[in-house]
Amino acid sequence: MNVLGVIIAVIVVLLIVAALSIRVVTQYEKGVLFRLGRVVAVREPGLNLIVPVIDRLRKVSLRIITMPIQSQGIITRDNVSVDISAVAYFRVVDAEKSVVAIENVYAAIDQIAQTTLRKVVGQHTLDQALAETGTINADIRQMLDTTTLEWGVEVTLVELKDIQLPDSMQRAMARQAEAEREKRAKIIAAEGESLAAAALGDASDTMMAHPLALQLRNLQTLIELGVDKNTTVVFPAPLMSAIGEIGTFLARETTASTILQAAASTPSGTADS
Repeated sequence: MNVLGVIIAVIVVLLIVAALSIRVVTQYEKGVLFRLGRVVAVREPGLNLIVPVIDRLRKVSLRIITMPIQSQGIITRDNVSVDISAVAYFRVVDAEKSVVAIENVYAAIDQIAQTTLRKVVGQHTLDQALAETGTINADIRQMLDTTTLEWGVEVTLVELKDIQLPDSMQRAMARQAEAEREKRAKIIAAEGESLAAAALGDASDTMMAHPLALQLRNLQTLIELGVDKNTTVVFPAPLMSAIGEIGTFLARETTASTILQAAASTPSGTADS
């Protein structure tokens, strides 16, 4: 019985020692091994054995981490107050540095990302912040990498997520956009009038060179009026030709009247001789 009890005790001790000695590092992690407080190795994924009590294995995830950057009140270079939020993507590239160089790498990146966001956006005007988001994202990422690489962390991507403008600025931008649309509409209408005037000028030159063209146009107008089943048809006569015919008629009537008056004033005696 004593032997059996000893065997059971030994087995229990061995199980406890095995539980304290065996560590499993998953595929997306690396383990930083501390022995008596000093870093002695970086363990790869798989089954790892450590010395109980003496060793301590710190696991570090190498997966890309998504970190939202909370909304920041920023004053742009043209003195416009905006609230901008963003999102940052980063991953650990040096497990040992991420554990030894800084106490809490995630909190540190969150804070440095907020200050960098304010610094970079504050160097741009509002129009640049709205139109050149790609450039701003690249600048933020570059500035973050300069600091975080010393912590064993690489920032892979930064994206501005939301830009909130004051209500007064939104109304001003709406008025500006409406004025811009009205300007484009007036320019297009003016260009249309210019093209129409040029086309009418060419048409008038053609009609002057070919008088029958005007008559054909008149006939076309009559056909168009007839399609609508109008009871009254107004025939457009050529204005200049009508004026010329009226002038010829008046001149002829004046000549005839002058001849008649001359004949009536001739003495009858003169006529007998």
